[in-house]
Amino acid sequence: MRNRSHRSRAVLAVVAAAALLGTAACDSSAPGGTAKLRPSAKPAPVWDRSPHSMAAVGDSITRGFDACSVLSDCPEVSWATGSDPRVDSLAVRLLGSAGAAERSWNYAVTGARMADLPGQMARAATRRPALVTVMAGANDACRSSASAMTSVADFRAGFQEAMNTLRGALPKTQVYVSSVPDLKRLWSEGRGNPLGRQVWKLGICPSMLGNADSLNSAAVLRRGRVQDRVKAYNEVLREVCAKDRRCRFDGNAVFDCRFGTDQLSHWDWFHPSRDGQARLAEIAYRRVTAREPVT
Repeated sequence: MRNRSHRSRAVLAVVAAAALLGTAACDSSAPGGTAKLRPSAKPAPVWDRSPHSMAAVGDSITRGFDACSVLSDCPEVSWATGSDPRVDSLAVRLLGSAGAAERSWNYAVTGARMADLPGQMARAATRRPALVTVMAGANDACRSSASAMTSVADFRAGFQEAMNTLRGALPKTQVYVSSVPDLKRLWSEGRGNPLGRQVWKLGICPSMLGNADSLNSAAVLRRGRVQDRVKAYNEVLREVCAKDRRCRFDGNAVFDCRFGTDQLSHWDWFHPSRDGQARLAEIAYRRVTAREPVT
């Protein structure tokens, strides 16, 4: 999520955002089938499992930051709209390679926080996509200190405004919302790597990763506050999405993903690697194409 001037807003490697140690460890297929509303005919489904176009909004994870080269976006490996066959992005899985090149758009911005999402959503709406993917929130928790994190109320207001912005322009566009990755697991996995610890000292997610070796009470309390805030953000995403019949939250699949260091960029030990991006794509595809949403 960041560039040289925004390291403190870098986001997680997901990235965890990635599903990381393997699809089985990070995800499971969504069960079930669509019930009939009346015995004589099937109703038109609210959720289209094969949308004809898509746009992505969010932060550096969706931009593929640090996945290809240091301190650089690499949108071709984006889990959402990338073209790299090793990632097999959501767009490629849904639209095919040619379709993804013509009918998918990436409006995510490295360093973005939830307050930036309404503007991204407005830009995405101009394309009139059938599906919009959302992955944002890690930068709201990854601040200079735990006290500088975005409040839950402001996070909710930003996400609700983004949804309202989309709905004002496109009432029927579908929305897939990814949970915020588990930043504490990122700390736990990466702290054993000497290079990773040195890179983190440059200012990557200080609220969670600062003084990575410290286990004193203040450090433990700080990390706990960040973890609790991420969980609260994910609850906001779930609640706001649940009020919209054309919105699907991932059921905390990204947050729950048991990723390892192979899924992290070896440039910063924070953002997702190509493999991490591929895991995120797999999680998203399962959720978007499931017959029923995760509850």
